[in-house]
Amino acid sequence: MLLARLLDKMIRTGRLDLIDAGGTRHRFGGTAPGPAATIRLHDRRLHWQLLVRPKLYLPEAYMDGRLTLEEGSLYDLLDLFALNGGEIGGKRLARLRTAAALAARRFHQYNPVKRSRRNAAHHYDLSDQLYELFLDRDRQYSCAYFIDPDDDIDTAQLNKKRHIAAKLLLRPGQKVLDIGCGWGGLALYLATECGADVTGLTLSSEQLKVAQRRAAAAGLADRVRFHLRDYREERGSYDRIVSVGMFEHVGVNQYPTFFAKMHELLKPDGVALLHAIGRMDGPASTNPWLRKYIFPGGYSPALSEVFPVVEKTGLWVTDLEILRLHYARTLRAWQSRFEQHRDRIRALYDERFCRMWEMYLVGSQLAFRRHGHLVWQMQLAKAVDTVPLTRDYMIDWERAHRKAADQAA
Repeated sequence: MLLARLLDKMIRTGRLDLIDAGGTRHRFGGTAPGPAATIRLHDRRLHWQLLVRPKLYLPEAYMDGRLTLEEGSLYDLLDLFALNGGEIGGKRLARLRTAAALAARRFHQYNPVKRSRRNAAHHYDLSDQLYELFLDRDRQYSCAYFIDPDDDIDTAQLNKKRHIAAKLLLRPGQKVLDIGCGWGGLALYLATECGADVTGLTLSSEQLKVAQRRAAAAGLADRVRFHLRDYREERGSYDRIVSVGMFEHVGVNQYPTFFAKMHELLKPDGVALLHAIGRMDGPASTNPWLRKYIFPGGYSPALSEVFPVVEKTGLWVTDLEILRLHYARTLRAWQSRFEQHRDRIRALYDERFCRMWEMYLVGSQLAFRRHGHLVWQMQLAKAVDTVPLTRDYMIDWERAHRKAADQAA
């Protein structure tokens, strides 16, 4: 079997046992220690599908039950492939797959307003209970910020909001635009902690309902409002603009439009903060399974794709911070909570859905641990002298508000 021959050449770290669709066991192992896993193929088509498009067909087969694990965890299996190069078939075939994916990526990331709304609904209009079960109390669905080794997910997400607020240099009464506001947690924090007047934009009707309900319950409906609106449709001017975990849904085709709109909406002395997933090894394409089942239209860019667009808009990049393994820890916490509530999530959907999301959460962890993914926070301004010349103001503000919160607690 060709698949077995190629796996024998590939696996040099750890051990993989494969039971093919005919019941024959094949063992592949290298001299270097590493994770061990045993998989069983229940469909003969996988003998060639795993050669042609492993990044699509392996997770799809696991999701559909055509590939099952008999030893080890899903993390062990995916980590085994990651440590051994990640691509069945060698470098030449991997280069061909990469070239084909890059050629098609602008089509995959073509996100006009109508398509963007449909893509957002695909992921964010799932059952409200699902997100309640695996996210933190504030439903922060983006990279948390772990200051101490013992920080739990709730603490780390509060750290993240505080970290972002420090970079926004907010004063009471200033107008803030939150592009991709999610369930409203950051907007409510900025209004409560900083006295800001916040407008949040989302493309998810489910998120909108929750965010509006939360603002009303907090007595902040007069200072925090939410709209079902695309960023391209927004009008007016703002002292501050913040966007967390939304830029990944913009697509490379729309980067000039996004930053032009940011420039248009930002006041002359305004400050913006963009928080997004990126990659450290240059432009690439979105994993085909992730694009098909989890985030249609999504893409996490290299900074080399973002900086040239920012430069053309005339915005200053006044600060850039790279967060590396924070998202891996965030995803591990989400996966743990997901598994704790797996029976309840299965009742909401089915076992196939649970396997799909298990693949998403585990695969994403490894993207940050093994495949060069990271999170970047970019502070932007129109004027060269809008923000202080050193970063001390961020640290001072963050520490002061953290100390006050600890004392209150």
